[in-house]
Amino acid sequence: MSALPMTTPQEAIPSRLYDLIALANEPSSIKRRELLRGVTDLFFQGDNHNPVEMGLFDDVMSQLAGDMEEAVKAELAQRLSEAPSAPRGLSRALASDSIAVAEPILRGSNTLTDDDLLHVARTQGQDHLRAISQRTSVSSVVSDVIVERGDDHTLGVLLRNEGAVLSRAAHETVVDRAAANPALHEAVIDRHSLPVDLLNEMYFMVEARLRDRIMEKNAEMDPAVLEAALSAGRKRVAAQDGALPPDFADAEKEFRALRAKTQISPQLLANMLRGKKTTLFLVALSDLADVDFHTARKILERREMDALAVICKAADFDRSLFLTFALLILEPSDQVMVKAKTYGELYAALPRDAALRTIRFWRLRRNTGDVAAA
Repeated sequence: MSALPMTTPQEAIPSRLYDLIALANEPSSIKRRELLRGVTDLFFQGDNHNPVEMGLFDDVMSQLAGDMEEAVKAELAQRLSEAPSAPRGLSRALASDSIAVAEPILRGSNTLTDDDLLHVARTQGQDHLRAISQRTSVSSVVSDVIVERGDDHTLGVLLRNEGAVLSRAAHETVVDRAAANPALHEAVIDRHSLPVDLLNEMYFMVEARLRDRIMEKNAEMDPAVLEAALSAGRKRVAAQDGALPPDFADAEKEFRALRAKTQISPQLLANMLRGKKTTLFLVALSDLADVDFHTARKILERREMDALAVICKAADFDRSLFLTFALLILEPSDQVMVKAKTYGELYAALPRDAALRTIRFWRLRRNTGDVAAA
């Protein structure tokens, strides 16, 4: 009696698959569920299925899964999400199913292409967008759609994924969105790929501890990176800084006349502030510190003492002058005298190099305006 021919598990798959296909017309839902699990187990028994086999698996599993309840499809999606390759048609269908089914596929499947992900991102809701946002890698074309359609919660998930690539335009949109939502501030500040000029644009939006992080990053910045960031930043100017004050032209004229007669000293700035010549003070401060008028005004109107410290340190004003400015700018209710020691320590601890690097970003509007005027 001759021995039966030996077959490998891989060779046995086609015949076993056809046997299972023959059972596909089984009307019982329980039997069909068992059949789906049987086909799925068979799929995972083999490696490197050829295109014909993969097509058969895709057809049979898609047909069976379409009739299954959510729990069964969720179990199937979890198994397929861990496979090096999976039936693409089935993966696409599961990715657009309920989030309980779609999440593992959207987060982990290597089978889905950017086109597949874009379809889901454009047609499904926030839960699906958040699942895509957690993939090991997310291309910029997919991220752009998530930034466009995602709510702030979704945006926060995407920002915390350093494997997600964001375009320059998407980063700008993120910063604009963060201006209206403090919950996004930390995710934006901590993002490694955030362009440095946009990082510094965040300075006036965030709380003190996050400002410290910005200053630390500026202090560590490579000069070449700094120049590249400044170059990119010149292309982005705030849409509206607000109208200039009514006495701006007169203040500029008075400042030019003063400068023609005498050297503008820091002490003269303090006298302007004492004399309630606010616009003249801002024009002079802008000139001495080499920042634009709108930035100086923002600091004064908001009583931003840490930002004022950056300007004064970059201009190489001494600590006593900074404290004089603080005393004149703050309201008595701010207890400036009580806080003077704290402000003095803040000023002493601020590295001038970090202040100089930071203030270069605050000059962007002036530089851009000069280029436009030229």
